[in-house]
Amino acid sequence: MTKQPVDKLLIGAHTSAQGGPHNALLEGQEIGATTIQMFTANQKTWHAKEISEEAVALWEEAQHTTGIKTVMSHDSYLINLGCPHADNLKKSRQAFQKELERCHLLKLAFLNFHPGAALDGSEEECLATIVESLLEIEKLASEGPTRLLIESTAGQGSSVGDQFEHLGYLVDALHKKIPIGVCLDTCHLYAAGYDISSMEGWKAVLKEFDKIVGLKHLYALHVNDSMKPLGSHVDRHAPLGQGEIGIDCFKAMMQHPDLRDLPKYLETPEGPPLWKKEIAMLREFAK
Repeated sequence: MTKQPVDKLLIGAHTSAQGGPHNALLEGQEIGATTIQMFTANQKTWHAKEISEEAVALWEEAQHTTGIKTVMSHDSYLINLGCPHADNLKKSRQAFQKELERCHLLKLAFLNFHPGAALDGSEEECLATIVESLLEIEKLASEGPTRLLIESTAGQGSSVGDQFEHLGYLVDALHKKIPIGVCLDTCHLYAAGYDISSMEGWKAVLKEFDKIVGLKHLYALHVNDSMKPLGSHVDRHAPLGQGEIGIDCFKAMMQHPDLRDLPKYLETPEGPPLWKKEIAMLREFAK
């Protein structure tokens, strides 16, 4: 397989869409990003504003100006597609459908989402409910360019998705019916107990992922160090090389043939000034 030139590698961050989605692209350009993740609407409310025709036009113009074509949305933190409570589940499903409609409108490549939380139900019930939730939008999912990506979690609280078995269950149930895949978060992986702090660690973890889920279903990475130790099940991001995982993880990630060319999104603290440095650093690691 031919390796992508370093300057063409899809590396970016979760940039701000405040003032309109196009601003996320412009901030991406400022930090040297070739891909971005963003919120298409306020992530803290159930009732998001519609995207206007003017906003779509500005978006398309900014895509042309910046050259950033591959974009990932992150859904609202309020959404729980595995919720055992009927009212919240209904709101979650409606909000997720609206999110996917916005993604289609902007022709986004990916919609990243946390799978869900069992709350006072069982993990098994939660996973089955997530499948039901996603099959409700089977028709809509097939009508646009956006692939749904299940984000691996740290397993904090009652969240599912920290075990490859959870991800494998969801992918196996859905991949023949809707465009689905996985986004692995490095902080979450480590907090969930998967040691990716070295090339040897990455190789072992990816071998396990391939066996249980399938590497062909891995489409993107969230790139974050972890403030908390291996297996802590606590989700706290740290700047690259300044956390418990360490910089060797990210060197290996940029050199591993199964990971190097995947889209990567920084969610490290401190924002654009740090992201600019980290994007440049990741490119150096890939040389």
